[in-house]
Amino acid sequence: MSPEFDLPQIEPDGFERADAARNRERILCAARRLFDERGAGCVSMDEIAEAAGVGKGTLFRRFGSRASLAAAVLSERERELQEAIIRGQPPLGPGAAPAERLIAFGEAMLDMLEAHSELFLAAETGPARYAHPAYRVHRLHVMLLLGEADPECDREMLAETLLAALGAELFIYLRQMRGISLARLKAGWREQVRRTVPAAEPV
Repeated sequence: MSPEFDLPQIEPDGFERADAARNRERILCAARRLFDERGAGCVSMDEIAEAAGVGKGTLFRRFGSRASLAAAVLSERERELQEAIIRGQPPLGPGAAPAERLIAFGEAMLDMLEAHSELFLAAETGPARYAHPAYRVHRLHVMLLLGEADPECDREMLAETLLAALGAELFIYLRQMRGISLARLKAGWREQVRRTVPAAEPV
């Protein structure tokens, strides 16, 4: 069995009361709608609570912070990505060379950032980003591929530096403020991977 079947779950299952589950879904639906309509940076927690028909205390008890709520809204996309990493077709899924899989992973992340950059930015508030299960999934996946490509490399440090290139803040700066195209960002990612894994065959 591939070691990637040991990836941590993005959002571990657990027992949840029916009323709590209903409140959670109402909050997530309201947040998705408001984020889509106005952008994640222009919606307050008060507005989300009002739209969901729950008290602000309920909202904060369930999600803790605006960043946690944004991450929960993104969790469906994250689950789809993890499923593709574990069981999908190569090169994103198993069966391709490590460098090809790294390239496919980065390109998938860039596509997600293109579609949801403001939401990612809202979810990536402070150091808590690095403890979130989604980031741990990404880090472990990249570390496994780096270790497969070169068992002698410092895969932990290389994984962190590679993932830094896929942060929402940098993406927004390059894409919106510098006007760099998505195609060029993907080309830059491919070059970064090939320079990090120099023995890889060109993709």
